[in-house]
Amino acid sequence: MSEKKVVAFIVEGPSDEAALGFAMKACFSDNEVRFVVVHGDITLKDYVSADHILQKVYEQIEGIMRKYRYRQKDFIKVIHIADMDGAYVSEEDVREADVCGVQYCEDYIEARNVCAIIERNERKGGILRKLRRTGKINGIPYRIYFNSCNLEHVLYGELREYSDEEKQVLSDDFADRYDGKAEEFIRFISNPAVAVSGTYQKTWDFIEKDTNSLKRYTNMHLIFE
Repeated sequence: MSEKKVVAFIVEGPSDEAALGFAMKACFSDNEVRFVVVHGDITLKDYVSADHILQKVYEQIEGIMRKYRYRQKDFIKVIHIADMDGAYVSEEDVREADVCGVQYCEDYIEARNVCAIIERNERKGGILRKLRRTGKINGIPYRIYFNSCNLEHVLYGELREYSDEEKQVLSDDFADRYDGKAEEFIRFISNPAVAVSGTYQKTWDFIEKDTNSLKRYTNMHLIFE
């Protein structure tokens, strides 16, 4: 049982933890930092809807509670980091094209099945709205932060599909670049070139507008305020 309070980070994949883990542990050094890797986007799981997303998020926390024998009162906060994937673009910005999978651009999305992407975006957008308005999950303070179009776009500056191997190499390089330089990382993530200004709610209002959920934006800097 740890004597420190726990800060839990929910992320999509192991490369997310590899890229961000060093900075989060350095910035929250007075706490016990634990990462929950979902291995995918919890907002897009088949079993998830806006009606029961809070329970599904809490189940992620229960996993580390069991693993490390934490109690609920040991947690000081849960920080959820999510990719936007263009969730809030209009239907007109989803275009039919002969592409493999989904192709993201900064002003539109290309896909073979346009209707499927529109339906996905509507579902994911509703779930994100529920989460952004949630201050606590089972009594534990909770906040969700975004990267647009995804974490790789924000950290590495290029919007394209990365393989798992590429993600791992890039995340390791990124972590090495900022190893022992947490303040420098915070300056990077707070750069107006990527950081959306304003309050937590204002940044979410911004990312919902137009095609902003495809452009290179984040509000992760607010984690450190």
